[in-house]
Amino acid sequence: MKIVHTVFPVLFAGLLLPLLFCCKKEAPKTVPTAIISAVTNITASMANSGGNITFDGGSTVTARGVCWSTNQSPTTSDSKTADGAGTGSFTSAITGLTPGATYNIKAYATNSVGTGYSSQTTFTTLASAPVLTTADISAITATTATSGGNITNDGGSSVTARGVCWSTNQSPTTSDTKTTDGTGTGSFTSAITGLTPGTTYYSRAYATNSIGTAYGNQVTVTTTATLSTLTTAVVSVITSTTATSGGNITTDGGSPVTVRGVCWSTSSNPTIANSKTTDGTGVGSFTSSLSGLETNTTYYLRAYATNSVGTGYGNETLLKTSITIIDTDGNVYNTVIIGNQVWMIENLKTTKYRDGTSIQNVSDNTTWVKWNIRSAYCWYNNDSTSNKNKYGALYNSDAVNDSRNIAPTGWHIPTDAEWTALTTFLGGVDIAGGKLKEVGTGHWASPNTGATNSSGFTALPGGERSGFDGTFGAMGQSGNWWSSTQNNGIDANGYPYYYNFFHSISSGSASTGYGWAFSNGFSVRCIKD
Repeated sequence: MKIVHTVFPVLFAGLLLPLLFCCKKEAPKTVPTAIISAVTNITASMANSGGNITFDGGSTVTARGVCWSTNQSPTTSDSKTADGAGTGSFTSAITGLTPGATYNIKAYATNSVGTGYSSQTTFTTLASAPVLTTADISAITATTATSGGNITNDGGSSVTARGVCWSTNQSPTTSDTKTTDGTGTGSFTSAITGLTPGTTYYSRAYATNSIGTAYGNQVTVTTTATLSTLTTAVVSVITSTTATSGGNITTDGGSPVTVRGVCWSTSSNPTIANSKTTDGTGVGSFTSSLSGLETNTTYYLRAYATNSVGTGYGNETLLKTSITIIDTDGNVYNTVIIGNQVWMIENLKTTKYRDGTSIQNVSDNTTWVKWNIRSAYCWYNNDSTSNKNKYGALYNSDAVNDSRNIAPTGWHIPTDAEWTALTTFLGGVDIAGGKLKEVGTGHWASPNTGATNSSGFTALPGGERSGFDGTFGAMGQSGNWWSSTQNNGIDANGYPYYYNFFHSISSGSASTGYGWAFSNGFSVRCIKD
């Protein structure tokens, strides 16, 4: 009986152990467990994050990272990183973000069961300058063009101004000339105006938001050239056959001026096919000397400038040449218009009065100074061959005031008032001498101070004959011209006025003769009635 009792427990135990092992079950597998790390180093287009895979769910983690979207509950179907495998911590670099955008982000981990996600966190990228391109330039003229741009991204901040800017220098900015073409993103068109013909410009689209101003790619445009822009100078120094004018070329039209001058005709709107001068090249002011004109004729005059496009013209102005006159001897004189006066531009050389009677020619010094000689003339040094045509005759005061008149018909000896009007028109007697004297030292002695002859009067230094002793002197150094006006003095005849100009100063002077000065031999210029 004892033997049976011992065997039974052993048998029972042998049967029970296999039964217990057979009934034990394996733990179920799940998706991994992930924790999201804080988002750091946030910029306009990237950030850093990561996570920690704390449990693999009973199956090896084969992929892990972070996923994000601007929508709620991002998944790996959205943007994501791939940051290795297994459990533990990892770091993620989040790139390709949009500036100023708010993103939702989760850490994820994938095993054989599926993908597990962390809780969701949110971050916002920083705003940046807009992103844009510049449109090609079209519709190019001499002064305008069309461009624009396309703002593809506002940088996460509203575009408050947009347009194009341009300059003749590279990389233009909004500090240069610009257009203003609305707000917001998208394409826009800009009208570029106020350009200079024939000029190369650089242009860029721009867009401004709260961060600053961004620029598109730079494009280049060259405007088309045009005719030059110019004005015609006022006509001056008008004589019987010549005149002075010119012009001012303010813009060359974007193409160099290769020839310029003035053109004229007796018909309106003269062109370079008519008579013309040639006065250099380039822009700016120039002076033109017209010659070969007909006496007492009206001409139409315009400045011109030629560039590669063609010939442009200034405003039209009228020119009427003065007349030539003939004295009793048949001598012909040219004239010049100065202000409202018409003057001879040569000294009188007649030997006869207007009625045809002869003026007494006195060569002897002693005879010349005698008061009873009265009206008389002479040639300097009694040399008519050398001096008549160049300097004219020298007359005494009585000849100038003789009632038979030495001036040609329609002309007279100028009064003191008329001399004063002339010098006043030229800026005053202190500077008139230079404007009246012939230029250079061909006739005037050096230095011929201040001589410009800008009036066209062409005063020459004909010298004088002394009323005191009849001698000649001062040729080349001074010129003296009678006035018909006399100042009441100590004798019944009064003192005659005369005007003189000198080689060594630019001013002139009005003088009154005394006593023997009536017998002085001076030059005569006549003025038109």
